[in-house]
Amino acid sequence: MFGFSRAESIAFLVMLVLIAVSPFVLYPVFLMRVLCAALFACAFNLMIGYVGLLSFGHAAFFGMGSYVAAWTMKFWGLDASVAIILGGLTGAALGLVLGFLAIRRSGIYFAMITLALAQMVYFFCLEAPFTGGEDGIQQVPRGYLFGLIDLSSDMTMYWVTAAIFVGGFLLVHRIIHSPFGQVLKGIRENEPRATSLGYRTDDYKLIAFVLSCMIAGVAGGTKALVFGIATLTDVNSATSGEVVLTTLLGGLGTVFGPAAGALVVTSMENYLAQFGAWVTVTQGVIFMICVLAFRRGIIGELGAFFRISL
Repeated sequence: MFGFSRAESIAFLVMLVLIAVSPFVLYPVFLMRVLCAALFACAFNLMIGYVGLLSFGHAAFFGMGSYVAAWTMKFWGLDASVAIILGGLTGAALGLVLGFLAIRRSGIYFAMITLALAQMVYFFCLEAPFTGGEDGIQQVPRGYLFGLIDLSSDMTMYWVTAAIFVGGFLLVHRIIHSPFGQVLKGIRENEPRATSLGYRTDDYKLIAFVLSCMIAGVAGGTKALVFGIATLTDVNSATSGEVVLTTLLGGLGTVFGPAAGALVVTSMENYLAQFGAWVTVTQGVIFMICVLAFRRGIIGELGAFFRISL
């Protein structure tokens, strides 16, 4: 099914069942937040888990996708699908520019360049007139999907968000299990050898980077419609750090890890919000425990225990 192994097929069906049942048990807006965070983490995992590129500035693509989708919905009144697509294209375009500047470096140098470029995007959003500065773009209407489906209902918006997440999840799965994805894994394991075999590794890494940024932009655009707002938080370095935590906690280089990590991290933020700054402290403690005791992450450890690939 969709190129999944038997274990992956079972896990995918379980995930679909949870997505279908959850809105009747939990608050749909909370679940939509989880799905947007999961899609963002899937985009990040594509780059770090399968190419070996650590970006400390991925919030730039998530946030710009959010801003563009929010602005076009509020001031142009576009169809929701068009606004989300424009968010994805914005992430891809920005990723192409920033990736072209950063992709020739690796390791900590690549991470620092992405962090610096993301900070430039942050200050641009702070000063640019169309972003609303510190106030952001507020009261963004959800509008209609394909001109027919009214998204004002939380339940309707949930099913659309779920469909976007599943579509993005399947796209990432298809990428990493394609011949292109196998080359990416080869580059991650031994880039000099991939180069000696005739692969233009910088081009492959740039394409993967742009794809990751596009999916991050779609996640940001969807989030803007769900909550009706786009703010500086979306492009802040803290958001970049959070997606790193989410991916590592779920399982680096695993297909289902980002979704599991997003559920855990978002749940902590939601249910521990009453403790204020202690939420960050709790996240830090869990992150340290994960790094020291569960280096494969939640899904990685489960896969190792059952000796299956997830």
